[in-house]
Amino acid sequence: MTTKPTHASEVPSNPQSGKHQINLIRGWPNPGLLPVDLLSAAAQRNLSDPAIYVPALQYGPDSGYQPLREALATWLSEHYRVERDPNRICISGGASQNVACILQSFTDPNVTQAVWCISPSYHLVFQIFRDNGFEGRLRATPEDEEGVDIEALETKLAEFEKHTPEAKAPVSDAGKYRKHYRHVIYAVPTCSNPSGKTMSLRRREALVRLARKYDALIICDDVYDFLQWRIDSDPSKVSSSLSANEHPEMLLPRLCDIDLAMGRANNDPHGFGHAVSNGSFSKLTGPGMRTGWLEGSPAFAFGLAQTGATKSGGSPSQFSASIMADLVQSGALQERLATTLRPQLQHRHRIMMQAIHKHLEPLNVGIRDAGLVNGSVYGGYFVWLTLEEGISAKLVSEVTMTEENLVVGNGTMFQVPGDEASVYLDNAVRLTFAYVPEKDLVEGVERLSNVLQRIKADPEKYKALASTMADSDIIDANK
Repeated sequence: MTTKPTHASEVPSNPQSGKHQINLIRGWPNPGLLPVDLLSAAAQRNLSDPAIYVPALQYGPDSGYQPLREALATWLSEHYRVERDPNRICISGGASQNVACILQSFTDPNVTQAVWCISPSYHLVFQIFRDNGFEGRLRATPEDEEGVDIEALETKLAEFEKHTPEAKAPVSDAGKYRKHYRHVIYAVPTCSNPSGKTMSLRRREALVRLARKYDALIICDDVYDFLQWRIDSDPSKVSSSLSANEHPEMLLPRLCDIDLAMGRANNDPHGFGHAVSNGSFSKLTGPGMRTGWLEGSPAFAFGLAQTGATKSGGSPSQFSASIMADLVQSGALQERLATTLRPQLQHRHRIMMQAIHKHLEPLNVGIRDAGLVNGSVYGGYFVWLTLEEGISAKLVSEVTMTEENLVVGNGTMFQVPGDEASVYLDNAVRLTFAYVPEKDLVEGVERLSNVLQRIKADPEKYKALASTMADSDIIDANK
């Protein structure tokens, strides 16, 4: 029986391997990527001015710290080429907390029939859905090469509706500022976690049309949009302007913007819309800032601000939001993304991909070099590998841990609980290039290659050694 770690920093390890641990599952920024200088300077400026620190340290308005809403509206409208409207923005306590608030305000156990997760899916979101009443009602729908298999999802939705009775009376009254959707669709359209894929424009448009048809709300985790780069560019040649190095593939419209451009749907008289963008500063500054935003229709953003916890405690992350407002207003954050964070992630990705092509491609491991099919841009934190037929990713992850002191994410972690059979993922491995020291990116890939070669050389031996370690043990220890 495997002992479950008691703290996230306690990682299952095998000191008998004689090797230091390399953690390629943890989706954190490397400590060297944290902008301590910018955050410190902004905090000092804010805390020296009572006009800023008094409201920043008090209960915040329901929709969030207004200077940040204004600054985000300017930045996001310029980046996505949409009309500026602060009323479309509601400040959150980060993307994860915001998913919970969205579910609390816009779903109902008797009205909302299912949550559809594009699979493979971000594994830590599942418990948020369960905590909000969707235990046993999570459904998997597959990706395709363009990000989501629309035909498969529509077939599943149509079949589901055919055998699902009419919704019961809602448990709670949505009131005039909110509504209860019949379905929820969860997606990471750009630089998906875990697959790294970016959803094509036609798939984005088709998904919005499908959501409108079936009264679904698409929750888009748009947390990697600003962390993209051309795979053929030189990461050492940087510009202080984010837009200077942007490629059209980096500027695909968000689903919330596509939804808005289509006009109000016939079944949406109050204009809540059918897609929202869930943004976060966690990957842009540091996860500990716990500050993010939602962008959707003005009606949806206002309705989200009516969530009970927000009405009671005020907007979450009020002080952190004041720091983010300082950095966005001044352009310091955008400059740092352009000159430091994006080039550093590009450099790390290139190091890992060179090692993958050298050590894993000869072992028939499938690799995706760009986010879009035949694209020239990649981004995010993760690389998704497809193993040779007959090799279990779960077995590989166990052997890498016990024999190489290497932690990788096996595909089964990213299966939708309760609907695992719908999308087979025991043939895939996720690696993270953002966290460990650069030298460990290469060594980690080499260790994985060694394990794959040993398993291929003696498959029966390793099948017999397979343990019963639960994915949850690894997940809890290596978030």
